[in-house]
Amino acid sequence: MSHGAGFKWDDGLQGAARRIAESNHTPMRVVAGPGTGKTFALMRRVARLLQEGAAPNRILVCTFTRTAAKDLEGELARLGVGGAEEVRAGTLHSYCFSLLGRAEVLEATGRIPRPLLSVEERFLLEDLNGNGFGRIRAREDRLQAFNAAWARLQSETPGWPHDPIDQVFHRELVGWLRFHEAMLIAELVPETLRYLRDNPASPHRSVFEHVLVDEYQDLNKAEQVLLDLVAERGHLIVAGDEDQSIYSFKFAHPEGIASFDGSHPGTHDEGLDECRRCPRGVVEMANTLITNNPGRTPRVLKPLPGNPDGEVFVLQWRSVEDEAQGIAEIVRRRIQDREVEPGRVLVLAPRRHLGYQIRDALNALGVYAHSFFHEEALEGDPKCLGESNAQQAFTLLTLLANPDDRVALRCWCGFGSDSLRSGAWARLREHCEGSGETPRAALERLASGDLSIAHTGQLIKRFRELQRRLAELESVRGGALVDALFPGGQEWASLIRTLASTIEGDEFDAQKLREALRIGITQPELPTDVDYVRVMSLHKSKGLTADLVVVLGCIEGLIPTTVGDTSAERVASLEEQRRLFYVAITRTRRVLILSSVTQLPRRLAHRMGAQVGSGNWTHAVTVASRFLAELGPSRPKAVSGTTLVQGQQA
Repeated sequence: MSHGAGFKWDDGLQGAARRIAESNHTPMRVVAGPGTGKTFALMRRVARLLQEGAAPNRILVCTFTRTAAKDLEGELARLGVGGAEEVRAGTLHSYCFSLLGRAEVLEATGRIPRPLLSVEERFLLEDLNGNGFGRIRAREDRLQAFNAAWARLQSETPGWPHDPIDQVFHRELVGWLRFHEAMLIAELVPETLRYLRDNPASPHRSVFEHVLVDEYQDLNKAEQVLLDLVAERGHLIVAGDEDQSIYSFKFAHPEGIASFDGSHPGTHDEGLDECRRCPRGVVEMANTLITNNPGRTPRVLKPLPGNPDGEVFVLQWRSVEDEAQGIAEIVRRRIQDREVEPGRVLVLAPRRHLGYQIRDALNALGVYAHSFFHEEALEGDPKCLGESNAQQAFTLLTLLANPDDRVALRCWCGFGSDSLRSGAWARLREHCEGSGETPRAALERLASGDLSIAHTGQLIKRFRELQRRLAELESVRGGALVDALFPGGQEWASLIRTLASTIEGDEFDAQKLREALRIGITQPELPTDVDYVRVMSLHKSKGLTADLVVVLGCIEGLIPTTVGDTSAERVASLEEQRRLFYVAITRTRRVLILSSVTQLPRRLAHRMGAQVGSGNWTHAVTVASRFLAELGPSRPKAVSGTTLVQGQQA
């Protein structure tokens, strides 16, 4: 059978990749270590399916992040096989959002798939007051428990929730979401799963003949079960690596790939263990590191013959300022000497404060660096939520795009008050639920004097301010709209302006701007083809590759930061932190720099949530991460970063 244009087998991957592409087994599990060509193999499977006549719109390729989804789209385009552009590729959440957004699904579920942003959850929690729900922290814990239960399908346990207070909390939670025509992001998958289960005759149950899932270990249990349902009348291939499971805070279920054969009879296994990316020394250190996790399935990553030895540096500095300046100088010199291009440098930081230090130091040296901590674009002081300029501006933009957005209207009316005006809003909601009137219509009548509701004066004041601002911005578009809402020169607006700068053209409206910002903040897409140094968290580096990788903050209390109330929880946390470090160091093709400091300012340590110990009242003494020792005997000895820089400058 001839291949399509552009479809060529790589000599180094003919064995496993060809078997994956040509397999007729269903289901299939592909266990693939970092840099072993997993995406290559999956895309060759898609190419083979298309060449054999499979309908492209009946192929679903699903991944965990938008960055990975974008990479998959690029790989599909490069296949050069007819129909590749029609293959459905994206995140599972995007699939759910699309399905739930269709009229027939909405009619069945009675819900509106308007996702609630994390900064908007505070208004939900403030409104769920009383009934023994506890203070705000206790309510946060209850909400987190429900998110976990949905993700783990614990809601399928008979009688769940058992606790009477939790039962009331669940009822009021869903009631709030229904009234405000919104959903929690954690609900998207369970709601989709519920719809498909309850509607066996739905055409959505048999849309796809072939389902390929990347990074399967990062999905939670509900997501994995949903994919089983989507693929129930077709072929299912899952690919992943339990050693790279780093999303427990999103309730990832790595056991799903480890026990896949038990729940999917007839599973055919393929393994990819030859690392084509990393230098030999890094592969050896990564293997030694990960063997410290005792519960994992034993597996050894092998360097591809011909991989370079690579360079590894373990550096320590006296302060975070010295670290930022020193690392920036090392990177600048490598770029200046044409040893590496700026776009092939990754700087990974366990906390954004450390990332900002190195970003600013690089920019000061004339090396353009950009940080990717977009999820913090709307963050404000949690003790003063009503004073967050970014949140107010984004809420105003949301209402400009859709004046009837009930969540945004709730937020706008609550800004500027410690209580978020929950009492006044409760009275407005009671009126609306009794009369059938929308919140916006009721507020318009309140503002005009045609309606009277006791103790809602502050809501009326805020709504009149909203009417004035919306009138001013009604005809503003493009860059002028960005400037009006997120003015240049304001630190709080810088991240949002960066996201807005990626929108093509200058005639975009409020709806397009709002959607671009929402996606950029909640599902950031990390560019891979750039001409600047990228600075980001260790988690965000998943799926990326660079010639020079720097890991900052390799100290106890940051790498690792262990959490948990019980010994078992702390052990599990430590093992995941080790997997995260494993992911970080295996991003490199040539050079790896592991950096630590000997002390941290106590104020900075507190802001970062670093677990630090002794010292004086201004600074805490730190020690290098235990993970450095776990890299094994092939790891080079640690040296003073300052001495190294001075030696290079001599």
